[in-house]
Amino acid sequence: MAKITAGVSTSHIPAIGAALDNGRSAEPYWAKVFSGFDFSKRWIAEEKPDVVFLVYNDHASAFSLEMIPTFAIGCAESFKPADEGWGPRPVPIVQGSPDLAWHIAEAVIQSDFDLTIINKMDVDHGLTVPLSLMFGQPEAWPCQVIPFAVNVVQYPPPSGARCYALGKAIRKAIESFDADLNVQIWGTGGMSHQLQGPRAGLINAKFDNHFLDLLVNDPEAAARIPHVEFIREAGSEGIELVMWLIMRGALADTVEELHRFYHVPASNTAVGHLILKNPA
Repeated sequence: MAKITAGVSTSHIPAIGAALDNGRSAEPYWAKVFSGFDFSKRWIAEEKPDVVFLVYNDHASAFSLEMIPTFAIGCAESFKPADEGWGPRPVPIVQGSPDLAWHIAEAVIQSDFDLTIINKMDVDHGLTVPLSLMFGQPEAWPCQVIPFAVNVVQYPPPSGARCYALGKAIRKAIESFDADLNVQIWGTGGMSHQLQGPRAGLINAKFDNHFLDLLVNDPEAAARIPHVEFIREAGSEGIELVMWLIMRGALADTVEELHRFYHVPASNTAVGHLILKNPA
């Protein structure tokens, strides 16, 4: 049967992708950011996941205000990098895992979670930047990827509790898939940041690090954080952290923290990153 071996959380800041794509990753400002993923690249090269179930949010690339799914699962064979206004990122096409994706969709929908099934879409920096941070700049991504898009852009986004419970349903679905697969769950976005208004540039390191602690040791408490607290403490875009709770819900109650990285600033946001090992 398929097995979830680890969870990864990371920010998906677009400027990180631009720095990498334009050969600026060794500059002093950016070198500090990328150094936090040195361990991660070595680790994942040894782990060799077959499939990454990657939770992210679209930034008006695949979806617009004309159609806003709360949860959308990509079931296609492949997904092209999106043109976000300056051309697609020069990264490989993402190869999907349609058999597993359809199995997850069926199992999760029959577990009373409504998912939108996507058979064609382009994927933006929310998905490709985490892949670049973990895998570098390969000619082809070394594993299949199931994109799972969450609406955290247009009100109302799903609650942390709903996302955490969804993660548990996803875990059950994956573990019932009849294939010998090493699956990782990634939650992306965050950490604290706000892109507009009087609080633009807000970073709350105290809240961010407390959230990291809760995510590892008391995820149910993290899942109880209400929307208003995320917005007040982590800024309007801090609500993206609910996506990390899908990742955490897909893991066992007790996990081993293999790596933690937190850095300010990268662009006008905080970078957070965790690698959590699921029990064997």
